[in-house]
Amino acid sequence: MGVSPVGPAPSTLLTRQLQESWRSLRGLGGGSPVRCARWPMDNLLFEVTDASVMQDGSSKYVLYTMHVIQAGSSDKTPAIITRRYSDFQRLHGVLRRNHGDQMERVSFPRKKLRRNFTAETIAKRSRAFEQYLSHLCSLPVLRGTATVRCFFYLSDLQAGQLLIRAGRFQEALGPLLNAKRLQHKLGWTGYYDNQSQAPPPGSSHWFFTLVGLSCCFQEVEQLEEACDHCDHALCVLTPTKPRPSHLESDRLHPLLLPLLQAMIRLSWQTGRDKQQWEELLQSLVEQRAGLDDHLTIKEFLVKHNLQENEGEG
Repeated sequence: MGVSPVGPAPSTLLTRQLQESWRSLRGLGGGSPVRCARWPMDNLLFEVTDASVMQDGSSKYVLYTMHVIQAGSSDKTPAIITRRYSDFQRLHGVLRRNHGDQMERVSFPRKKLRRNFTAETIAKRSRAFEQYLSHLCSLPVLRGTATVRCFFYLSDLQAGQLLIRAGRFQEALGPLLNAKRLQHKLGWTGYYDNQSQAPPPGSSHWFFTLVGLSCCFQEVEQLEEACDHCDHALCVLTPTKPRPSHLESDRLHPLLLPLLQAMIRLSWQTGRDKQQWEELLQSLVEQRAGLDDHLTIKEFLVKHNLQENEGEG
């Protein structure tokens, strides 16, 4: 069938059809709304719960374990980071170079020539690191930088990816869930509740986290959790308020098709309604949108470059 020379271009037609499908699927056209991540409304507490002196060959260092807790609520699932002094020092140095004006009043505990491993020094440093992170995260300009985001959760995503590559899906759940909690508590998932804004620089990390959790939960046969996280990953790709930049290209995200297929399968396995997902998939198939890409979910998780420079937010 030919295309009318005065009619909409195929990509525009695809955009309109997909936008209508998105709106229906997201509850704007009678469908059930999808639960997307919420921006945390309360303040955060950083609490050092353990500080252990570690021996590495001939050198020693202190490993600080810190809980990230949502204040003002009964936070039963605190996120956890484990860092040493040099990790904090590296973070501070990068922020001073890139955001010197914002860092003028941010104090950092200096390293001592002696007595670094006494109980008194460790206790003082523990409190200083709590105050340091609280100060950083109270400043939106610093809180949104790629440097700060990666300080908190990149090591967990890398650990999860390595375990997925080794086929150790049950073990990968731990670091991936912790990375999810960190991103959620620190407000880096909030874009998906206010989609008139541009996506945050760390959005591909959030997407990787959701896809990884969906895959791992499916592998260990926790299908309800797998379905929830697949749903949330599709929420990233199919926003409630679609902007032209999301859908105007004929080449949509290469994981959109496999995620839709996974969502339909998981919906069937968990007894959820899958009709709208099937209709959306059918519209993609009819338009041949992105069907030339054969990337599987596991290939994406194994090959994705987590350290790719996404810019400063």
